[in-house]
Formats: sequence, C-alpha cells, structure tokens
Amino acid sequence: MTRHITRTVLGTGVVLLTTALVLTGCGSGFTGDEEPSDSSALTSSDDGLTVLIGSSGDAETVAVQEALDAWSAESGTKVSLQVASNLSQELSQGFAAGAPADLFYLSTDQIAGYASNGSLQAYGDQLSNKDDFYPSLVENFTIDGEFYCAPKDFSTLALVINTQMWTEAGLTDADIPQGWEELAAAAKTLTTADHVGLAFGAEFQRIGAFMAQAGGGLVEDGQVIAADDANAEALDYVKSHLADGSFAYAKDVGAGWGGEALGKGAAAMVIEGNWITGALANDFSSLEYTVAELPAGPAGPGTLQFTNCWGMAADSPNQQAALDLVEYLTSADSQLAFSKAFGPMPSIKSAADAWTADNAALAPFLAGAEYAQFPPNEDGAADVIADFNAQLESLKTTEPADILDSVQSNLESIVD
Repeated sequence: MTRHITRTVLGTGVVLLTTALVLTGCGSGFTGDEEPSDSSALTSSDDGLTVLIGSSGDAETVAVQEALDAWSAESGTKVSLQVASNLSQELSQGFAAGAPADLFYLSTDQIAGYASNGSLQAYGDQLSNKDDFYPSLVENFTIDGEFYCAPKDFSTLALVINTQMWTEAGLTDADIPQGWEELAAAAKTLTTADHVGLAFGAEFQRIGAFMAQAGGGLVEDGQVIAADDANAEALDYVKSHLADGSFAYAKDVGAGWGGEALGKGAAAMVIEGNWITGALANDFSSLEYTVAELPAGPAGPGTLQFTNCWGMAADSPNQQAALDLVEYLTSADSQLAFSKAFGPMPSIKSAADAWTADNAALAPFLAGAEYAQFPPNEDGAADVIADFNAQLESLKTTEPADILDSVQSNLESIVD
C-alpha cells in the first residue's frame, strides 16, 4: 500500500482557509460546485502558448527556455515563457482574470483546489507516455480517479555524509547505517564539540521520513492515520536523539537548512533531497560527500517524495499543442537535459538507466522512488502540514502523541 505524506502546513489547531479561498475564486466562468471540464476533448487553434514557471535560478530558466525554443522550431507554434516571482500568486491572478497561462508548474498541494473549481484540464490519460511515469507520481496528481497532469520531475530524501568527518571518526563504508540503531550509533560517533552527528529541518518534510520507516504516514487509502502508533514511535526516536545531542535541527546549529549545515561543517550527516547537489557545488565546492539511502526503520525503508506537474488551463484555446509540448518536455531527452542543468530526477522510468549512469554517486536518491511516500493532495493539506511543522519545533519538550492527535484532528477536517 502506498502511504500518502505531506509537504507544507497550518496555524495551531485550526485549519487555515487561505488557500481554499484563493482557489475557489479562480477559474474563468466556474464555481466550486461545478464539475471539472471534460478531459476527453482538447481545444485546438493557431494560438501560441504561454508557459508559467517558478524557477530555482538562471540554470533552470535557461534550460526551460532552450527546450521551448527547440519545440517551437519543430512544431511551428510560438511559445512565450513567463518566470514568476511568486508562482502561487501569479497563477491564481491569471485564473481570476480569465487569462491563465496555457501550461504552468503545479504543486501537489494546489491541484485539488484548482481541480474542484474547474480551472484545470485533466489530460493525463491522453499522454502517449502515460505508462512511463512512476506510479506514485501519477498518484500525486490523480484526483477522484482522474489523472490530471504530467509529473515534470521529482526529488526524494537521502542521507548525505561529510566524507572527511566520516573518515576522521574511524568509520568506513561498512558503517553506513542500514537501520535506526546503526544511524544512532553513527550519529553518536560523529558528534563532537564542533559539530553534530545528524541534522535536518524541523519539519515534516524531513522528519516524515522516519514516520514512513516506522510504517506510519498521514493519509492511507483515504483514511487519516496521523495518530497511528507507528508515527509516535518515529517521533519518540527523533526526540530521544535530539535530547542526547547526536541529532539536531539545522536552525539549532546555525544553519538555514541541512545543506548549509553540511557545507559549513556544523553537521556530519544531513537528511536532504537531491537539490542539495547544486547548492553544494555552488556554495561549498570543495566539500566531499557521500550519498546513501536513508536507513530502514522498524517497518522497512522509507523516504519522502516531492514533485510538481505541468498543469494545463481548462480555458486554454490550444490544448492540443499544449499536450504535444508536455510530451516533449517530459521525454527522456528533455528530462535528462533538465537534470544535467539544474538537478531534478526524471519522472519517467525509461530515463532511469541513463540518469543513473550519469549520476552514479546519486543513485540512492532514485532508489527511493520504489518506496517513497508523498504528501496528501487534499485541498487544505498544506495548511495542516504548516501547523504540524510549527509543533515539531518544540518536539524535544512535547509529547509526540499530543502533536499527532492535533494533526489527526486537523486532517480529518479536510479529508472526506
């Protein structure tokens, strides 16, 4: 069974309605009570396309622009790239004005709201490469049994180790932790007066991996399971090692996130996604590090998965061309080029061997795709996770069961 996990979050105890209110106001000519548009019929015209993205930097912007230029030259259809400074805001404004981009980056925590008010075209089943996407990624963007949009790429979490600190502590490849006991032992050995053994963000988007390894999660088969004993076991494990000083939140070692903690030498190991590779190359280019799969927990291996899709506007006058462009952008050649340019992993299985050959040291990230959990995609889940994160800040002094009971209640208010 796939357990669904989450990626963003809510203010203590009460589910915020901001996202829901914004989304219900979007969509040209639709209300929250109307059904999404018929996904079997695509519009077609001579109109050019607009593509709206939220870019991680110049490398991503240039790579996407080059791909759009190549497709445009091949298809004869003009394409205009728009790089948002605030993607969520500009996306909602486009819908509210009745002039959305034809294609756009869409996150898992946005899709349910936009799908429910008819803003999105559900085109997933019409993709010629539909069966090539990892099944869990397809699930991310499936609402009420309908596959809405093509996953554009994805990331998972893994264990990233400072090679020099590992060696100086007398550890070898044989000591790379395979389970929780080994992880705790390695973290204790690596902890010194100058750095902590393991650091990670004070958030579900990192700690949730331990929940997965314990056999827990947030939502499973439509049922909220946040208060499950497995999740309490995971938080107890984390809490105990925060208390003994071998684990630490990145902010508590003077870092904004795990990658900075590793790069600055404030932590010997961190739990991070494959986006860390670009950041380390740019900011800490001399650092030598090793990537390993996250250690298994009582229930087996577990990690978290993060992704976006290529959303398509229901109001687009040229959806057929947009579909063709999505197939081009999610092809093996395009995704491998994107990966080389700015780091994400291809969302299609057919690119796995080529990506692994080019990124052998990063293969543990891709291995996680086989068992990764993903954020709940119910409307409002992002707010619930925000509240969860706020409570995790005080995990060292709070009973895990109290935190999880709160999350359970908040999730039950949004999950049908």
